[in-house]
Amino acid sequence: MGFLNLAGKNVLVMGVANRKSVAWFIAKTLEEEGANVIYSVRSEARKETTAKLLKDKPVYVCDVENKEEIAKLADEVGRDFGTLHGIVHSIAFANYSEGFKPFHETKRDDFLQATAISAFSVVEVSNAFKPYLDNHASVVAISISSLTITAENYGYMSPVKAALDSAIRYLAKSFSKDTQVRFNTVNPGTLKTSASAGIPGYLESYLFSEKLTFRKEALTTQEVANAAVFLLSERSSGMNGTGMTLDAGMGINYFDAEVIKLAMRPEEKES
Repeated sequence: MGFLNLAGKNVLVMGVANRKSVAWFIAKTLEEEGANVIYSVRSEARKETTAKLLKDKPVYVCDVENKEEIAKLADEVGRDFGTLHGIVHSIAFANYSEGFKPFHETKRDDFLQATAISAFSVVEVSNAFKPYLDNHASVVAISISSLTITAENYGYMSPVKAALDSAIRYLAKSFSKDTQVRFNTVNPGTLKTSASAGIPGYLESYLFSEKLTFRKEALTTQEVANAAVFLLSERSSGMNGTGMTLDAGMGINYFDAEVIKLAMRPEEKES
């Protein structure tokens, strides 16, 4: 038996899109620990594009924007696997098709859609799976390192992620009435993923945030996966309704000497 005691445990991982996905790194790490990983992807098209990656693995389709599909997923997974010991919610969506806009120009439909998919879906998923969750199960959602920094290019997704974190806290309280199921978030800094590549100006933000880390190296997706797997395990039994921040010191290193020097460097005069 390993330290994390995950061998033989059934864990649903929602949100694998490709090899760079946070969800994929979490799933791989869970499998290395001997867990039985069950996969949920958003569409038949995504199931096809991940067919090689998820070959010979149990894969279900669920578009969390549709509550009927969430109920169907719970019924199918519950029927096929019985008890679940963990759920990973690594799902987020924002409509950036019209490019960057000031926050006050956010469209109602875009905001509500992003909230339904990225935040409220964790409530619906948890409710649907409640009959199948082990009494000591763990639910982990992937959020962001800071909900107070106003990153212009992240736009309305920051308040949406704040809703996700808040929902996790309320789920922890709500489920505590009759279970010991735990709910937590992993809150990573900037990462190199396909999803983040779709954020306008993300590369510049990534390089800047890397300069702000103590180690001058950005967070890796595997580090995020390690934290998530720990939260899924019984070794994190004392953690409930919390967010685990992983940013390599970025959030408390505003006055880094190197960054200040670069920011204040006078422009060279044209000769």
